Amino acid sequence: MPRVSKVVLLVALMAVIAFAGVLAGCGSSSSSSTSSTSPSASSATSKAYKIGITQIVTHPALDAAVQGFKDALAAKGFTNVTYDMQNAQGDMPTAASIAQKFASEPLDLILGVATPTSQAVVKAVTTTPIVFTAVTDPVGAGLVTDPQAPSANVTGVSDLQPPKPILELAKQINPNAKKIGILYNAGESNSVFIVKQAEAAAGPLGLTLVKATAANSSEVQAAAQSLVGRVDAMMTSGDNTVASALEAVVKVCEQNKIPLYAGDTDSVKRGAAAGYGFDYLDLGKQAGDQAALILSGTPISSIPVEYAKNLQLSFNEKAAKAQGITIPADLLRQAANKF
Repeated sequence: MPRVSKVVLLVALMAVIAFAGVLAGCGSSSSSSTSSTSPSASSATSKAYKIGITQIVTHPALDAAVQGFKDALAAKGFTNVTYDMQNAQGDMPTAASIAQKFASEPLDLILGVATPTSQAVVKAVTTTPIVFTAVTDPVGAGLVTDPQAPSANVTGVSDLQPPKPILELAKQINPNAKKIGILYNAGESNSVFIVKQAEAAAGPLGLTLVKATAANSSEVQAAAQSLVGRVDAMMTSGDNTVASALEAVVKVCEQNKIPLYAGDTDSVKRGAAAGYGFDYLDLGKQAGDQAALILSGTPISSIPVEYAKNLQLSFNEKAAKAQGITIPADLLRQAANKF
């Protein structure tokens, strides 16, 4: 009887050890499976990426947006990125060719800079994630249907800025102003959208909008010249063609003592007398943050379209003097930027 008990005890002990081994093996298998399907947060940033960037034209505001985009990705840890930089130089067929080029390449993401290039790439590319920046009206431009819940492969950051504050500023500086000339490219849907908003805002302020169009940068100076003698001030807001040749507008305004108002900070720095705007570097950073989410696996449908932040009042006192106006002291005290 004691001998039988020892045997039974030994068998039981071996069974316990075997069962524990099975449990340990199961536990090990579960842990291995979890680690392979749930990569660490740093795994996304350790990969190599190729991003295509298509920009409609060269000018400081859009260049700053591109730099902000790159800075934001680097700040999020995405440092192993190769950028394919393409610039249409204001030519729509070239923008379409760039979009087709990107459609045929194995890119991880595409950045569309400004409305025309974003439209071209959204038309050509249906699978690669697309982020846009410096687009005024993404719905009207056909880039997204619902900005709060993008349903395709596209999201981004809008630089929508109502022109009403710019018109109010012109009226504050010159209460007797009646006619404001607005320069824009009628082929840019974002510019057409802004002009419609400006027309709606002008009436209640006792202002009439006088329009002048330029199809490309070489026509901008002539468009500005056509407004001389017909307006009390000129303005530009969000138009890429005019921004690319802003110095020509500044020259016309200075020669004829016509104040120029702008819808971005950079244009004030370059020679507009005053304006409301935001830093396009920050706009690009917003787009870069969105791109980082996409590359990390966040669905685009969970990344709503964002809008520009931190609207700032800016003055260029030297330019204002050259254009025949004096900025009231109370307005100068409100300025976030003085050039």
